[in-house]
Amino acid sequence: MQFIVYIQLNIFMLKSKALRNIEKLNPQKDAWEIVRLSMHYEFPWDFNRALELSLYKTYAVPSIAKTLSTTNELTKRTQKRYDDTDLILSEIIEYGIEDKNGRGWRALQQMNFIHSKFNISNDDYLYVLGTFIFGIYDWINLYGYRKLIPSEELAGFYVWKEIGEQMFIKDIPDSFDEFRKFYDEYEIKNFKYTPQGASIAHATENLMLSWVLPNKHLYESGRPFLHAAMPPHLLKAFNHKEPGTALRTLVTQFLRTRSKTANLLFRDKPYIRTRDHYYPTYPNGYDIEKLGPTKLIDTIEENKKKYK
Repeated sequence: MQFIVYIQLNIFMLKSKALRNIEKLNPQKDAWEIVRLSMHYEFPWDFNRALELSLYKTYAVPSIAKTLSTTNELTKRTQKRYDDTDLILSEIIEYGIEDKNGRGWRALQQMNFIHSKFNISNDDYLYVLGTFIFGIYDWINLYGYRKLIPSEELAGFYVWKEIGEQMFIKDIPDSFDEFRKFYDEYEIKNFKYTPQGASIAHATENLMLSWVLPNKHLYESGRPFLHAAMPPHLLKAFNHKEPGTALRTLVTQFLRTRSKTANLLFRDKPYIRTRDHYYPTYPNGYDIEKLGPTKLIDTIEENKKKYK
């Protein structure tokens, strides 16, 4: 009886303890705390799906796809590349970057080190940074059990702006709306089909499909369901067939129902990704300074041995 009453109270109150705490916080001063409350309590599953789609979108940019294809990580070691990116970003958000000896700062420095080995334009950096803000914003507002409140939207902007500044990205817009304008215009201008982008996208889709389908022969049947959660202009950039209104509606309703069902009982314990998620590449744990492209990390390790 108490269990049923608890569910009913949650349904009718419509506010979790985490959300009530978020509403009390300042979106700029308390940005990191708001993002963690939202990510760890409110939308742990949705945050990760949003980041997956955000990173997938970058493959539609020819210059980014060309850079990513040089390492072969996304086509030959797709799971490792996924795990490395997931872990680096999770470490940064979970631990923050204030402590210059902390795990979050070390993860940020590892990311900066990896990026330093490639010729990446400032606009490409800006766009990828924007995907972490607006990719989450768009996904949760469309598929989450509720929409983000203004404090959450602004907090995400302030957190990633701070991270971007420590990545030495220049000309980061000063407001959420200004950045959104850049982000949307960048996609219109730059999304374009390339063989490299299509190849990376296909490998990434196969990885995602492998999480839910037992056999590779089923991937082609499952692929349209993935595409139904992607915006039309992104599908066009990969020459993907539009899945149609019926399938889009089905997938949208499924994702919304999943999110609402998952939040019938609001979480009283946080879902900390680096602690609670299983990473196939690192069943026995990982070293932050060894996350990244295999060839790059192997070269560093070899050099260390030479000079010992």
